[in-house]
This record gives sequence, structure tokens and C-alpha cells, in this order.
Amino acid sequence: MSEVQCTALVTGAAGFIGYHLSKRLLDDGWRVVGIDALTDYYDVALKERRQAMLLQSAGYSAVTDRIERPEALHNLFDTHRPDAVIHLAAQAGVRYSIENPESYVEANLVGTFRLLEAMRAFPPAHSLLASTSSAYGANTQMPYAETMKADTQMSFYAATKKANEAMAHSYAHLYNLPTTMFRFFTVYGPWGRPDMALFKFTKAIFDGQPIDVYNHGDMRRDFTFISDLVDGIVRLIDVPPGDIPVEGDSLSPVAPHRIVNIGNSQSVQLLDFVEAIEAATGRVAQKTFLDMQPGDVPATWADASLLHRLTGYTPSTDIQTGVAAFVEWYRDYYRI
Repeated sequence: MSEVQCTALVTGAAGFIGYHLSKRLLDDGWRVVGIDALTDYYDVALKERRQAMLLQSAGYSAVTDRIERPEALHNLFDTHRPDAVIHLAAQAGVRYSIENPESYVEANLVGTFRLLEAMRAFPPAHSLLASTSSAYGANTQMPYAETMKADTQMSFYAATKKANEAMAHSYAHLYNLPTTMFRFFTVYGPWGRPDMALFKFTKAIFDGQPIDVYNHGDMRRDFTFISDLVDGIVRLIDVPPGDIPVEGDSLSPVAPHRIVNIGNSQSVQLLDFVEAIEAATGRVAQKTFLDMQPGDVPATWADASLLHRLTGYTPSTDIQTGVAAFVEWYRDYYRI
């Protein structure tokens, strides 16, 4: 699809993942239309800087609007008729969903509904919607595979993303919209979100402040470097769900709808992650050990074999390399 100039609509384009994905698509020759509300959930200056860098490309168009506004997406689809849609706009964060659940209803449920309605009116060749490893909820069997039952979400954030999967499936069935839901695991890297552990830990270490280590360090995460996630998404664009499943497929029997994990296929101890940050910063972290936070899960681990069978690609960036890249960016951005 990307061998000729096609148009991609990226929602949440000024976000962490949206920025990196949009940049990759532009580098690959796509025309990209990015929509982002530039909300103040975290430092807006960071979002504005990402957007400004994207606007240096003649192939990029930026729209500042909320996807949940009834006409916002309909007008964009009518004007640009995107070939591919990558839906990343969402209210993120497990812990914030306890403090402000209504924002998740608006952005994640209403916003995704508006997107589905726009795609019904102006069908793209393929739509890819972001879900999350949190959808696996209380499952203890690991690594997580897409064919596992996932009905025990532990946070309202996870519940809204699981709802998005069901909403998208119904539209895929009713209106024959080829749809891939990608479940991503703990994503990190340069230009990351300030509410994520890597950003918070790095800032605290440089500021000489203690870091909060939940569940007394007994946590594991499948840390996925941002370029690996983007590679996976871009490769999936050219693999819309069809009629023929592959081995271990999550392809729906009644709709062109598929769920795909994008993860590093490794589960890393939280304290090993902290050690990688200490090595990259050259400083030792002061640690405050705390109990598990409500809504969190003790471990995540992706089975990314379906991604490999569909695209031939397997994420591979190790934690030391990825953390070092983030810390280098952090030093440069904050002039440390």
C-alpha cells in the first residue's frame, strides 16, 4: 500500500506513539493527516514540540480538535478520504482512570464511536485501532496470546479499551470494515510520556529524588521500545484481515477483525529495569517500596508469534539499549 503515495489518518498524532508513527509514515512516503486535541493531561509543550517537528514535512497536515466532537472526524474523512486509519487518540493511564473516569468515557468510548461512524461513511482500506495489554486483566497464564479469553479487566482504562475491541468488531461485521486491533505492551523511548515509569524514574534520579517502586519491586513488564512498536504497526497496515486465518490466528469467524499483540516477548523484572536506568544515568536511585496500586497487574508478557506469522517481524530491542536511548534524549531535551 505504501509503495505509492497514500493518505493515512492518525488520531492522537502529537502523542508519544502518534508522533513516532507519523514520522515513520512520512519517511516512507505517506501523506499523513494528524488530529490531536493537545490536552493538558501532561505537558502540552511536549506535544506541541512533537507536532512542530511533524509540520516540517510538506506531507503532514495537523488538525487540533477532539475526536469526540461530532463533526470533527466526519469532516476530515470527507476531505481527505484516508486509505489507512491508525487510531491512537485516547485518554491513557491506568491510575488516572481511577481519579477521572469520565474523561475515559469521552475520549475512549465516545471518541472511538465517532471514528467508527466516520469510517462507516468513508471506508478506508484498513483501520488499525490501539488496544492494550491491560485488556488481559487478571489472566495469570503467560505469555498472553490473542486467543485467550480477556474478560477480567482490572482498571476502567482497560475496560474502555476492551470495549473498543468489541465496538470495532461490531462495525467490522456490520459494514465489512477490515480492522486490526493491536494490543501494545509497556511502550517506552525518546519523546515518551511524563506519566510513564521510565520518564518519572529518570526525572527523579536526575533531581535527586526517590522513586516509587510498587508491589515492593515484585512486578514484571514486557517493555517494548517505540521503534519496535512502530515497525509492527506499519507492517500490519499491509495485512488487513481477510477470509483465510493463519496458524494461531485471532481472526473473527464473522468479521474482517483481528487482534494482534505487539510486544518484545520478554518479561523483565521492574528492578532490572531500574538498574538499566541507573546504568544509563550513571546514578543510583533512591527507592521507596510501596504496595501494589489499585487497578495494576503484577506482570505482563506478550506472545508476539502472530505478529511474526503475519508480517515476518519480531520486536527485538533489549532494555539496556532502549533505556540508554531514552536517557540520551532526556539529557538533550532538558539540557542535563
